[in-house]
Amino acid sequence: MTTAGYTLETAQQALAPQPFSQLIGARLTAYTESDVEITIDVTERLHQQHGSVHGGVIAYAADNALAFAATTKLGKGMVTAGLNINFLRPARGSLLIARATVLHTTGRQAVCRCEIYTMNPGRDRDHVATVTGTIVRSSHSTTSAQV
Repeated sequence: MTTAGYTLETAQQALAPQPFSQLIGARLTAYTESDVEITIDVTERLHQQHGSVHGGVIAYAADNALAFAATTKLGKGMVTAGLNINFLRPARGSLLIARATVLHTTGRQAVCRCEIYTMNPGRDRDHVATVTGTIVRSSHSTTSAQV
C-alpha cells in the first residue's frame, strides 16, 4: 500500500541503514495509512540492570514509529520535535512492539501516539508504555536522522 511517505518496502529500506536500528535489530513490520509498527527481538543486551528492556530502547522504538507514522500523512523528511513517554510496567518479554498512529496533522506537523507492548510465548501481550510525540517537517536537506 502506498501512503504519502513510503510503501512498506521503501519504509523498510529507510529504516534498515540506520546504525542504531541495525545494532538492536529493529524491523519495520507494518506501514499503512492507519498505523506503523516496529518490532525488536528482545535479547539480554537490551536489558537494564533489573532485567527488563532499557527505557532508551523503548524510546528509540517509539521515536522511529512516531516519525514513520507522520510520513503516512505528511510525506518524507520528518523529524521528532518532542515526545512524552509514560512507562506503565517493566518491559519483559521476547518481542518489543511499537505501534504508532497519527492523531492530528497540520501542513507541517503531526501529533502521534505510540503504544509499546512486549510479547511472551504462550501469553498475551503486555502494554508497557504509551508515548505521544510531535513530528515536524524538517527545513533542512535529508539526513540520516530524518525519515
